[in-house]
Amino acid sequence: MEQVLKQMKIPEEKERLRMSASESAELLSKTADRKAGDILKAAALVISAVKRGGKVLACGNGGSAADAQHLAGELVGRFFIDRASYPCVALCTDSSVTTSLANDYGFESVFERQVEALGRKGDVLVAISTSGNSPNVLRAAAAAKRKGMKVIALTGGKGGKLAPAADVLLDVDSRVTPRIQETHGFMIHAICEIVEKRLSE
Repeated sequence: MEQVLKQMKIPEEKERLRMSASESAELLSKTADRKAGDILKAAALVISAVKRGGKVLACGNGGSAADAQHLAGELVGRFFIDRASYPCVALCTDSSVTTSLANDYGFESVFERQVEALGRKGDVLVAISTSGNSPNVLRAAAAAKRKGMKVIALTGGKGGKLAPAADVLLDVDSRVTPRIQETHGFMIHAICEIVEKRLSE
């Protein structure tokens, strides 16, 4: 480790870290102002679904898959309050299901088929794609609409091809994947906090 540290240009690395943190903080602040109303709408969709005995399904690829799992962990577990568990399934976590679907139907179908199997009218799909153009997420959203589900889309840019399928679009005004994902994490936390507070009243 010491040898690696000696080879680094420490002042340059620290400045790069500072700039990344500054960019992220600025984007978070702007997104909180720009999308506050839509974050509240997204939370309201989740609250309504849970109150009616419905559930949340979530999907995404790579870092967005991790965000889907993060959402499920917060809702099924807890955020701040010890309370009842809220039904949420991350569709990227069952390796046997996803690999069999990818093998038999193609990777574009891995979320779509699960939505068809598990989704019901009144449920909510949280579709996460930094580009807004991930084929398997788009097909999941289309399946959700066919089932009469609501769709919350977390994207970057202007929402990409996913935007028209969204009942609530939580788009981050950036093209930089790490900054988008950091802001998605903030919005997921905000939704979970609102949902937990309202359902615990």
